[in-house]
Amino acid sequence: MAKTVFDVLKERIVTEKVNATEFLTSGGQKDIDQYKEVNGMIRGLESSIQYIEDLSRNYMEDDDDD
Repeated sequence: MAKTVFDVLKERIVTEKVNATEFLTSGGQKDIDQYKEVNGMIRGLESSIQYIEDLSRNYMEDDDDD
């Protein structure tokens, strides 16, 4: 099955999330403010992944109905 735009977008966001997580777990943050910023970014990326999965599922269900 060919990749959809949803698949490509999700892969890019997952990569960003993994990079941010690795940054935190390696102790890359300079201070608590940077930790909070990166942690917030990770939460936002997780939400984005969920939104993309929901949108993709709805799109595929609508496509099956046609």
